[in-house]
Amino acid sequence: MYRYDQYDQQIVDERVAQFRDQTRRFLAGELSEDEFRPLRLMNGLYLQRHAPMLRVAIPYGLLSAAQLRMLAHIAGKYDKGYGHFSTRQNIQFNWPKLETVPDILADLASVEMHAIQTSGNCIRNITSDHFAGVAADELEDPRPYCEIIRQWSTFHPEFSFLPRKFKIAVSGADNDRAAVQVHDIGIYLVKGEKDEIGFKILVGGGLGRTPFIGVCIREFLEKQHLLSYLEAILRVYNRLGRRDNMYKARIKILVNAVGAERFAEMVEKEWRRIKDSALLLDQKEIERVKGYFIEPDYAGDAGADASFAGRLEAQKDFAAWVKRNVKEHKAVGYRSVYVSLKHPASPPGDATDEQMSFIADLAERYSHSEIRVTHDQNLVLPHVKQADLYPLWAALKEKRLATPNIGLLTDMICCPGLDFCNLANAGSIDISKQINERFTELDYLHDIGDFQIKMSGCMNACGHHHVGHIGILGVDKKGEEFYQLTLGGSAGSHARLGDRLGPAIPKPDVAETIDKILQVYLDEREGDEQFLETYLRVGMVPFKARVYAPEPGAGREVEVLAGH
Repeated sequence: MYRYDQYDQQIVDERVAQFRDQTRRFLAGELSEDEFRPLRLMNGLYLQRHAPMLRVAIPYGLLSAAQLRMLAHIAGKYDKGYGHFSTRQNIQFNWPKLETVPDILADLASVEMHAIQTSGNCIRNITSDHFAGVAADELEDPRPYCEIIRQWSTFHPEFSFLPRKFKIAVSGADNDRAAVQVHDIGIYLVKGEKDEIGFKILVGGGLGRTPFIGVCIREFLEKQHLLSYLEAILRVYNRLGRRDNMYKARIKILVNAVGAERFAEMVEKEWRRIKDSALLLDQKEIERVKGYFIEPDYAGDAGADASFAGRLEAQKDFAAWVKRNVKEHKAVGYRSVYVSLKHPASPPGDATDEQMSFIADLAERYSHSEIRVTHDQNLVLPHVKQADLYPLWAALKEKRLATPNIGLLTDMICCPGLDFCNLANAGSIDISKQINERFTELDYLHDIGDFQIKMSGCMNACGHHHVGHIGILGVDKKGEEFYQLTLGGSAGSHARLGDRLGPAIPKPDVAETIDKILQVYLDEREGDEQFLETYLRVGMVPFKARVYAPEPGAGREVEVLAGH
């Protein structure tokens, strides 16, 4: 993984010292709240409902065991004993005291971590596939390019005060596991006409109150032009993006307003002007950065494991975990293992300090000291020998980290919602609890198959509800919590926004409504169809009819309008 050089470390250490002095002056009354606000936001510090929230950057979701152990230390010493992993592959601490934040940043700097550009109108954490470098379907490891973009974008003087926040994702695999198409800039590694590898560039994706799927503005870009082309996109956006209305300031609004073709023309014009400048990315620099992402020594075929098949046959719970939580690896004899942070008794995405320390120990023992953070708020141990799967499962099970539900209905994405966030209109965590209590039978969940529930407590869509198979959006109706449902969304390779089901559902009825939707799916599916396939085939009408059918004896008809 990437290691800081002297310049990286100096920059981060100096930022810690600066913020320590800024915090001291604010607490002493020498800085007003208006003066301090942009300074704290530059360091990932928000004011939430009950306490400050600190968001820590985890570039492209990659952690060492030492870094995860430091996050556990911070959770235990400065917070309430846990952290929340987000859909941006970051971690958030919800209860730090303001006066301790400089100490937290200093502790982070000691293990090459920081909170720089995790908030504010700048280029945020660069995200990628959590199986980058180990996926069998990968064209090329995208992490070196993520790191090159990270270095280019950090403290970029021209893009420190953009019209709005800006998010970039990079994927090197056929199967999009990075939600690339709902980012401001989405980048796919692709092959050109001569089988050379370059980039496909999308712009204008994003969720929130005005969701869009990104559009392609260049089918193939040579590697050497990556930074100059990104610079051209950002320059056009920085110049023309709206600054008079924060709700219409994202690049998706600009692209939609001028049209993808016109936007691409403006980018090409700007790019031609700068493409042969100092931004030209030579192969020597690419190889230098690639050198930080050397594969572990996989030791041949990792040794035979004669007991594996027998354990699968003899232990149903181990077999269920392997089926859902263990994924193929490009190296013979190895697997990548999901660590589920979706135990029914815990808020989705939360991990205690004890659990984080424990996972760090397991990573050292079984996964070459490496951990990944996923977009759906789980963790991954990417380099596990097949022979180690059974002892790893037994250890994870002791700490409630082996729930065999990856990709199933209870593997929900969930923002902090009304429990913490100032912007939220309704709770999310308590809805996840309601759903978990309703759907407890694993055999039933496995029969349903791959199923994505994503929920947000407000229109900002931190829970990606627009692209869930079922999306759940919390809304406030005269002080009461209701939930707007959408169906048929997807964040994968064929991304699409979900369709609105109908009127919002009262809070107590959310899990029951999901049950009705599932019953329609089970009645309508053909063969091995997954939910999304069935929905796209039969449409909204049967789901709407079941959900809004009048209760027996209600004494009135409920009109059901297709497409309402």
